[in-house]
Amino acid sequence: MIRLSILIDRVKRVAFIRPEGLYLVLEIVPLANIATHAIESLLDAAFEPERKRRTSYLIRANQPWLPALSFAARDAAGFFCGQLQCTRVSLTTPEGDVQPITFVGPLAVLPSHQAHGVGRALMGALMSAEERGLSDTDAFAVIGDPDYFARLFDFSAALTQGWEVPGPVDRHRLLAKTTRVGGLPCVARLGPPMLGTAPFALARTSA
Repeated sequence: MIRLSILIDRVKRVAFIRPEGLYLVLEIVPLANIATHAIESLLDAAFEPERKRRTSYLIRANQPWLPALSFAARDAAGFFCGQLQCTRVSLTTPEGDVQPITFVGPLAVLPSHQAHGVGRALMGALMSAEERGLSDTDAFAVIGDPDYFARLFDFSAALTQGWEVPGPVDRHRLLAKTTRVGGLPCVARLGPPMLGTAPFALARTSA
């Protein structure tokens, strides 16, 4: 499958093309262009009703998403079909040093549009922001499919094995990537800034 990306009137349009012809055309726009109720409705459709109890939600802890790094996808008919939020959280070392890091997710696609490259296009927009050196793009963390995020976007679980999170997680699904000078701390607590130095257990079960 071939991916084409064109910037038209400051809106990124992405086409995924298979040998037999056009597969799906998407418009990638800032998530800020989408109404809050529409974002919540899409998340409800994409995830289970208990999604807000997930560890990823505890890591973000209602921190606002970053407008410059959060994107929405519309299909050729203009229908809102996918979204990616990125949030600034913190890595806190045992010595009390705090580093900002951008937490990726939720990455959500309507069930009717899944397996059509929507998530990949949204992540591609984020990686484009990284390539341009925008703020908050020198270090990322995510809880997700290691094959997908590692194979396509160079995330790695090797960077996170000494990290604590405020809830259960499969260690191989806790991933990170960085271009930050000096890298990321090997031992740290990942979570919202208000966690400070409060202790919590290193969790190893499913997120």
